[in-house]
Amino acid sequence: MLYLLGVVVIALGILISVSLHEAGHMLTAKAFGMKVTRYFIGFGPTLWSFRRGETEYGVKGIPLGGFCKIVGMTPQDDDVDPADEPRAMWRFPVWKRTIVMASGSVTHFMLAIVGAWFAAVFVGLPNPAYPSTDAEFRQEPAVIALAPCVVPENADRACSTADPASPAAKGQLHDGDRITSFAGRPINDYGQLLVALRAAKPGNSVPVGYVRDGQPGTANVTLAETQRPPLDDPKGKVGSVAALGVGLRVSTPGTITYGPVDAFGATARFTGDMTVATGQALQRIPEKVPALFSAISGEKRDANTPISVVGASRLGGEALQNGVWQMLVFLFISLNFFVGVFNLLPLLPVDGGHIAIAWFERVRSWIYARLNRPDPGRVDYLKLMPLTYAVILIGGAFTLLTITADIVNPITLFSR
Repeated sequence: MLYLLGVVVIALGILISVSLHEAGHMLTAKAFGMKVTRYFIGFGPTLWSFRRGETEYGVKGIPLGGFCKIVGMTPQDDDVDPADEPRAMWRFPVWKRTIVMASGSVTHFMLAIVGAWFAAVFVGLPNPAYPSTDAEFRQEPAVIALAPCVVPENADRACSTADPASPAAKGQLHDGDRITSFAGRPINDYGQLLVALRAAKPGNSVPVGYVRDGQPGTANVTLAETQRPPLDDPKGKVGSVAALGVGLRVSTPGTITYGPVDAFGATARFTGDMTVATGQALQRIPEKVPALFSAISGEKRDANTPISVVGASRLGGEALQNGVWQMLVFLFISLNFFVGVFNLLPLLPVDGGHIAIAWFERVRSWIYARLNRPDPGRVDYLKLMPLTYAVILIGGAFTLLTITADIVNPITLFSR
């Protein structure tokens, strides 16, 4: 039941976001005097509608988005009533058209920023001091968190009866102990502990020095045998190594909550980090396509591959089912921010394509005026239709690919 509720919450959040996106277009267009004839939530057959003034509002049967109809978005629109020609969108100054077309993305950004502020106050935002790379983790003090067992190859699953119990736990080490030596070798950080373990032999009993509550001690631990890739090549060939059955307990908290005022600065920093991460994610999309095909064919799903609305909804259901409702907030934030950025890409049919064309026309007219040449006029959208169809085809194929991967081999954040 909780899983289904989480799925519904994320799906409903996405639908509301898209509806507000279209409302942003509508409200700014009306404010500038453009004519908006329709605003609908969903697609397909109309379930319910009403007319107020010159605009029809309603709900359609397929809840996969929404739309608003602004008269004369392009000079090639052939459904403009002659009486509405002065209010056709393409006749308005470029700055007004830019605001109208960008208002959808601005709405997504506002939702993401408000969500981030809410998270900063009530949930906690990622701690900037928390290690973010493998090298930073290895530089942390070797403060251990006991694992219940040793799972081969770091498999993402719970312990089974076939897995050896944690040698550290059997040797009476405790959560929070800081390892100071291993087999007589000084240990200053977690990276040195990993290197020392790789140099040890499975089955040997070794002395492990530690500090607990400020008091030093020594435990004799019989090392287990497990399978791991090389430390310097996580994707390399797996081999037999010694295991202590511990993880790293990071000394800094992973998240920090803020007061209502301090949350504004934290939200700004978080938004900046999210901007960089979103740009990097967009750049990596082409290289992730083969991984999606591999996931569909049965290989382990890469957690960094793109997800669809289906995948995001499933993650929401999984989070709520496991009591991590905070994840729903961050899913809502990241999805809104990503959609806002993606929608500004200078490609038709997304809003960024219309903005790019509007400014191309403006710059081209300025250059022609300086050259004392006649204004070339407006861009013919009909000539751009092949490129538009190509973008739609590629985008549709990619969406279908991600949906298929999310159904056949979904990303899961919790062990099963």
